[in-house]
Amino acid sequence: MIMSHVFAAYAQSDNGAWQIVGQNINPANYYGITVANGMIGFVSSPEPMKVKDVVLNGAFDTYGRGRVSNILKVFNFANMNLDVDGQRLGPKDISNYRQTLDMQRAAMTTTFDYKDKVSVRQTMMALRHLPFSQLTMVEITAKKDCEIIPMSVIETPENLKEVKNFYSEIDRAHVTIRLLTSVAKSPSGRHTVAASNSFIFEEPHGQEPDVIHEDWDYNMHLAKFKKRLKAGATYRFSVVGSVSSTAHTADPHNEAERLTIFAALERTERLLMRHNAEWAKLWQSDIVIDGDPDAQRAVRSALYHLYSFVREGSGYSLSPMGLSGLGYNGHVFWDTELWMYPPILLLKPAIAKSMLEYRFERMQMAKQNAFSHGYAGVMFPWESDADGQEATPVWALTGPFQHHITGCVGWSFWKYYQVTKDKEWLRTRGYPMLKEVADFWASRVEREAPGKYHINNVIGANEWQENIDDNAFTNGMAKTSLQYAIQAAQELGITPNADWQVVSDNIPILKFPDGTTRENRTYDGVPIKQADVNLLAYPLTVVTDEAAVRKDLSYYEPRYSPEGPAMGWSVLATLHARLNEPDKAFDWFVKSYKPNEVPPFGVLAETAGGTNPYFATGAGGMLQAVLNGFGGLDINGSGITQLKTKLPKKWKSLTIKGVGPQKRTVQVQ
Repeated sequence: MIMSHVFAAYAQSDNGAWQIVGQNINPANYYGITVANGMIGFVSSPEPMKVKDVVLNGAFDTYGRGRVSNILKVFNFANMNLDVDGQRLGPKDISNYRQTLDMQRAAMTTTFDYKDKVSVRQTMMALRHLPFSQLTMVEITAKKDCEIIPMSVIETPENLKEVKNFYSEIDRAHVTIRLLTSVAKSPSGRHTVAASNSFIFEEPHGQEPDVIHEDWDYNMHLAKFKKRLKAGATYRFSVVGSVSSTAHTADPHNEAERLTIFAALERTERLLMRHNAEWAKLWQSDIVIDGDPDAQRAVRSALYHLYSFVREGSGYSLSPMGLSGLGYNGHVFWDTELWMYPPILLLKPAIAKSMLEYRFERMQMAKQNAFSHGYAGVMFPWESDADGQEATPVWALTGPFQHHITGCVGWSFWKYYQVTKDKEWLRTRGYPMLKEVADFWASRVEREAPGKYHINNVIGANEWQENIDDNAFTNGMAKTSLQYAIQAAQELGITPNADWQVVSDNIPILKFPDGTTRENRTYDGVPIKQADVNLLAYPLTVVTDEAAVRKDLSYYEPRYSPEGPAMGWSVLATLHARLNEPDKAFDWFVKSYKPNEVPPFGVLAETAGGTNPYFATGAGGMLQAVLNGFGGLDINGSGITQLKTKLPKKWKSLTIKGVGPQKRTVQVQ
């Protein structure tokens, strides 16, 4: 396939079910959409040929907000400039500006016209098969005779220091590689970061345009070339770039250049072929909703973002904002295990395994955290950074007191075993984790008397109530993770610690006089931030009696604050769907995403009217409403089973493809 056909094939994917189009782009009210590959994320910009943010997974340093370790904003090595007849094009000079994300191939295409002179098409992707590399394809069509000067730019964000810029040409008999490279230190000097990029030209060796390097100042340098175009002619070229840091390799300068050289010599066609093949594998696990195009778009967008933000084999986990920016400092919370992990476990167990590895590799730090607080076992931080230490700012009490996260980690490990039945993994990963989690709870409870064990002085899932006793979700998760540790031991033929059962049996779930579950010992009906008690019915199975589930729902639903985060509404949707109330469930489902969509792509903010997209936690909750609610999927001792459920009136059918290790197809009519 010659290069023009590669570009044309990419331009002609017009399947609306797979596209998100930026409608009526207004730079003053613009929230970018992300292309990412689980390692690097690029957030779109309203400015032509620009990217707003570049985020590198796993690279953290202490700077900025909260005096804690934050994920690094790294070199913007995907920006471009374009001069036409000596004039730099900008937002004011362009028309017909359109941005479209092709979710099927994880590619962002921007098209526009510059005056009456040229039309530009630019397609960018974070290459799925090359975790540290990206590809940008550019196509410029002349409307009249003109001279174009495209420029590949590397810009340094303010947080990086000691910047050094390099340009080199590697000449071989068959090709010349032109490398634009920047190297810098992270804010404290802890890490070295490097980025490099190179043009890929279509012309035979020796006939490519001459490339000129310009070093403007320590913040920016560029490589550019000049080309005269006749009216009607189209010129095509690509830019490949790579980024690395000492969080990933000992020598990021050379590594970034080597990876860029590799990608440049793979050439555009091979890069696209392999990238597309990897995304085709991912989309073997998909959700198809017939009869509701808006829900289909929203659900597929949620899946696209989760797939984009994490990858198999990396040992990295998911932050609430994924790789869409620096939100929540890139830290890992309970959002991962309870909200984002379950859909991934159902559809991509191998990626789920990589997420669990993140926690397993940080067990030693969690043991130290437990020791420091006077407890046994592991105590996972509320906000975990690259090292797994507590990275919650000191002014937020969630750090020392939101202990349910340790139970969430144990819960997620057992769920993986239930899905995969991987006994070797259980022996080497699952049980070692669950044992430490159980030991934590056995040391955490206060043993007043038989039948009166308490977990006092915590913050529950409803974070608006601080330093409370016997929180429903915390106690429920403690009981559950203790039971899972017992089951894991028995599965391996190990005699479990007898104290675990004693502790589990004696942790109370408090009730009001009418039998409604009480959120904590002093809870008196005040508004709540998000789901707490209702989590005992799903995803936990502490409350299973249908009348009790309904009683808890009817009491707490009116107490959910409109200011609460998206995932609170999604758990209500899931529960009503499981109670075979599909239309009531549908109302909550829509509430879990629709009010949180922001322009121009409908990316999700954390709350209705919020401005901090992309909220991957909300995406995880909304997907659970579809998979575990309307779809009836349930993870239990038998693996993945399906409950009898009904669809909302609007939906004709729901098809879930690629479920579990067997990649089953599940349907609800």
